[in-house]
Amino acid sequence: MSVLLAFLGNTITNFIIGLMVAKFLGPEEYGRFALAFSIAVVVQTALYDWLRLSATRFYSQRTRESEPGIRSTLGTSFLLVTGFLFVTTLVFALIGPTLDFDNELILLALLTATANGLFDYSTALARARFEDGAYARLVFVKNVLAFLLIGGGAYIFRSAGVALAGGIASLFGTVLMSRPALTDPGVRCRDAEVETVGLLAAYSAPIVAAHLLYQTMPLAARSIVASVYDFAETGQFALAYDLGMRAVTAFGSALDVLLFQIAVAAHEKHGEDRGLAQVAANMGVVFAFLLPACVGLWLVLPSVQELIVPGQFRGPFAHYLGLLLPGLFAMGMINFGVNPIFQISKRTAPLVYAAGAAAAVSLLLLFVLPWGRDASNLAIAQAGGYVAALVATIYFALRAQPVWPSFWDLYAAVVGTGVMFVALLPMRGMAPGFLTLVAQIVTGAAIYGVMVLVFDIAGLRGHARAWLRARR
Repeated sequence: MSVLLAFLGNTITNFIIGLMVAKFLGPEEYGRFALAFSIAVVVQTALYDWLRLSATRFYSQRTRESEPGIRSTLGTSFLLVTGFLFVTTLVFALIGPTLDFDNELILLALLTATANGLFDYSTALARARFEDGAYARLVFVKNVLAFLLIGGGAYIFRSAGVALAGGIASLFGTVLMSRPALTDPGVRCRDAEVETVGLLAAYSAPIVAAHLLYQTMPLAARSIVASVYDFAETGQFALAYDLGMRAVTAFGSALDVLLFQIAVAAHEKHGEDRGLAQVAANMGVVFAFLLPACVGLWLVLPSVQELIVPGQFRGPFAHYLGLLLPGLFAMGMINFGVNPIFQISKRTAPLVYAAGAAAAVSLLLLFVLPWGRDASNLAIAQAGGYVAALVATIYFALRAQPVWPSFWDLYAAVVGTGVMFVALLPMRGMAPGFLTLVAQIVTGAAIYGVMVLVFDIAGLRGHARAWLRARR
């Protein structure tokens, strides 16, 4: 439970920081910040994400004691990757071509990639060892430092560069302060094993390649918006995507923090069949939460925009997020519902094909859709690509997964969400504000909650009863 609370606290803090940065920087400077941060995410995914994935999948309290070479290999690999990035950056700075973007922001983006990579790797170690206290402390310290340094820097200096630098300082500072809790005794660089690197890379490479394609799509979209329109429009487009993706990721990751490790434990203790059965059960739970969450987000969007979105971003925010939401739901289902099938079975190559389908469909839509006064066509193209990826991922998963959620659970979740949608749709036309938002949330939660209790969607009624019995 402490892991879940820490994650929810981290999500809320990231929301607040994102809104603070957007408000204090304004659309144009926030557009520069968002483009630089997208560069950081792509670099982090390409160079560091395999370490996070490998730690989550192969490192545990058991392997910490019986196979210390895994931790040695992970740590040494991080140092080597960082050295490679440093040398590459230095060479590019000396002889590389001039880019149509601030060199200072590019450098800060690369530092952000390293800092984010180190933080994600550290939290993955804590999660893999089920050290809830260490994980919670990492997240708490990072949130406090990020709020002060990123939010404060944006407020005082109104600069994208200072905001990025604040993020770098908060991440490095957090890891340094928490390092003793994550240290394994006896781990040395010379104990790293080339064979283990090959094993970790073989598992992670397809997932990383897929993630890289997915992360390149928003980077390409922001670059095109900045080129065709301006950085202010990039800021409008990026804030809608960033907050929407964070919302969907929060819904999915709050479940994934618990569910994926349960599936891994089932696989380790009882074999692959039990692990895949747990993944199927998890998939039903993710669908039962994510579908009403995304539909509910669209229903409350006018009030959300009125209450929390900075005035300079209102209007375009709701417009772009409404176009992006189907794609964001698809990405949530891919990452937290379907992908674990391939991760548990260690057959991850199909993820690359699905990501390739996303890129191909997005490019096709970009050529087909007409250009207008804003970047609506780019939002539709990006969302369409993500939906195509979900279809492709399910196609490949059908060939690999012998056990799936029951049709009844999926059908009941759709019906329950539909009933909620019909009931709340008239309320969407009410004057946006706090009371409207509260009324919508309470009504929607009550309606869907009744559907869950009556039809036991995804076994949630049974899980709720078990949780209550455990606390009596």
